[in-house]
Parts: sequence; structure tokens; C-alpha cells
Amino acid sequence: MEKKKISLWAKIVIFLSVMGPGIITANVDNDAGGITTYSVCGAHFGYSMIWSLIPILIALAVIQEMSNRMGVVTGKGLADLIREEFGVKITFYAMVVLILANLGNAMAEFAGIAAASELFGISKYITVPLCALFVWWLVLKGTYKTVEKIFLGACVFYISYILSGFLAKPEWNQVLHESIRPSFEFNKQFIFMLVGVVGTTIAPWMQFYQQAAVVEKGVKIEDYNYSKLDTIVGAFVVNIIAFFIIVVCAATLFKQGIRIETAKDAAIALKPLAGNYCYLLFAFGLFNASLFAASILPLSTAYSVCEGMGWDTGVNKRFKEAPQFYSLYAGIIIISAFIILLPKVPLIPIMLISQVANGVLLPFILIFMTLLINNKRLMGAHVNSKLYNAICWTVVVVMIALSSFLFFSVFFH
Repeated sequence: MEKKKISLWAKIVIFLSVMGPGIITANVDNDAGGITTYSVCGAHFGYSMIWSLIPILIALAVIQEMSNRMGVVTGKGLADLIREEFGVKITFYAMVVLILANLGNAMAEFAGIAAASELFGISKYITVPLCALFVWWLVLKGTYKTVEKIFLGACVFYISYILSGFLAKPEWNQVLHESIRPSFEFNKQFIFMLVGVVGTTIAPWMQFYQQAAVVEKGVKIEDYNYSKLDTIVGAFVVNIIAFFIIVVCAATLFKQGIRIETAKDAAIALKPLAGNYCYLLFAFGLFNASLFAASILPLSTAYSVCEGMGWDTGVNKRFKEAPQFYSLYAGIIIISAFIILLPKVPLIPIMLISQVANGVLLPFILIFMTLLINNKRLMGAHVNSKLYNAICWTVVVVMIALSSFLFFSVFFH
């Protein structure tokens, strides 16, 4: 029987109906911790690390596509599959580590909200509680469709970093040259930053959240290619934003020899060098990214832990139907916001260390994922290709090697 041809408009409608999990997950990755990491990277190392975004883009697209495919084919979240295939004990330890890493990430988001609000002259004691209340209300009262629309709307505002990049007037020939010419330094500072850049761009929570979101959205196998496109678009967008953040800081701060420790420092330093508009766009981007991620990270943690423990999950369920899910979501928001409001909290170590922790945790999550997706009993004909497996195991080996070097350089130098 001849297959019925689908018109271009019909394809666009199908894509728009499944779009969301890939683009949202990737964009949240450019959160307060990510913006800080990229800003420090550009300010301290110039364009020398910008080449790493190309292999990171390939790895991110492959890894998130795997999460997507497992969600569509099995109809189950990643934590759910880990529990079923590897047992409750392993899942429990994995969830404990994930909670600790995500708690650090969530604190980084509220630190970003606090820093951005102070750039606009508003006290963090006003904005942090209000934003915490907003993100809690959004998920408690919303449905998956309404929450997803708000999250997609937030993605649009990342364009502020692209505009900042052009306002900084970098030397584009040098940017292009450094983008395709890999350079590497065998020292603790360079490798710490490289692990942080990888860890903030391919964070472990992303695989759990995207797979859970695909399952809750109910994407069908016949629409998988459209969902795959959503994932690939998301991977490109997140790396384009990261590229422009590094460029704007390298073109201004690195050039002037200005050292920074936070994204807030970057925004303040940009004001006299690139103008008031660049400063405001950078500050607004930080606030938008922090608020956006402060909603998603606790949500990702709630999905992962409840799946791993076999509890009911989902934004479409009410509190009575999924009490553990909503309690965990609220708990992470309250703890993170409360800690950031404490005086003299070391915000900089929290932000940077949480991103490096992501990089250290990533290879272990990837090992689980690669074993699961090559299980024909689970995936049938949708197991990984040899190329995908090669990319995954390469990322695992590289991240373990970099993390090991970092560990030994810190404790046995």
C-alpha cells in the first residue's frame, strides 16, 4: 500500500504539537550556573575554550536524543527504567547523588535571581521569596500544557545574549579561527573550567527531565522524527547562547584583563566597556534564565526521584494524587531560596562547584543510559547505532579522565 504524503503545513503542525521537551530542556541548561561558567570561561580564558562547544554540541544532541527515544519507545522515565533494570539499591544511591547535585543547581538559580535583581537595584529579600512563590504556584496550579507554553515563552528571551554579543563588537575573524582550532592546557585551572563547561552544558538532570517530559506529553512513535528534531534544535540553541556569552566576555573582559567570579560581575564590568544596553541585556538574560531554571530543576528532581521510588508523578496530577512529587518540588524550592537569603552564603563556590559536580556525575548516568538503550527487550529495533555508542563511550571515557585528573591535581598536588 502506498504511503499517504503529508503536506508541509501538516508537518509543521505535527512538529509544533510535539515540540517542547527538547527545546525547553536544552534552554534551561543555560541557567545561572551555566551563565556564570561561560562568563568566567570567556573572561579568564578568552576564546581558547570556544572550540569545545562543537564536540559538546554533538555529544549533547546524541545524549538527549537517546533520552527522547527511550521515553517515546518505552513510555517510561529514565529513573523508572534504572530501578526496573538495575534494582532499587542502585537507584536509591543514584537519586541521593542527583538530589544533592540538583539542590546545588537550584541554589545557583536563586543566587542568579538575587544577583540579577540587585543589578536592577531591587533587594534579593523581595525578589527571591516572590520568585520562589511564583515557580511553586506555576506547577501546583498549572497543567502540563500551560506550564510548557510558559517555559517555551521564556526560551525566546535568551536572544538577549545574542544581542549582547554583537554589541560587544568582537573580532569575528579571531572568533572563527579559535572555534575551529582546538587548544588544550594541562593545568588544574583549565581542566576545572573545561569540566565545568561540559558539566553545565550536558547536565545529568537533563536526561531525566527530557525523558519524563516526553512521557508526560505522550509523544507517539509515529511522530518520533518530529520529536527528534525538537531535541536537535534545542542542542543547537543552547550552544549558540553559550557561544555568545563566551564571546561577549572574551571580547571585553579578557581583552582588558578583568577577572570576574560571577555573571553579576560580568554584567557590571560590561557596562563601561560595551555600554548600558549590553549591561541591561546581560542582566535581564541572567534573571530570565535563573527564574526559568528555578522552575525546571526542582521539577526534574521531583520527576526523577518519584519515578525511581515508584511514586506517582506529573504536573497533570493534583496534590492528592502525587503528594511525594509536589512535596519534593516544594521542598527543594523552599530550601534553595532560604539558603540564598542567609547572610554571607558563599554563592560563587556553590555555583561553580555544582557545575563541576554535574560533569563528574555525567559519565555514570551515561553508562546506565547506554546499557538501557542497547537492551533489545526494551527498545526493539530502536537500539543505538554503532556511531551513537562510540560517541557515548567516548564521552564517558573523556569525562572520567578529566574528572580523575582534576581529583588527583586537587588532592595529590
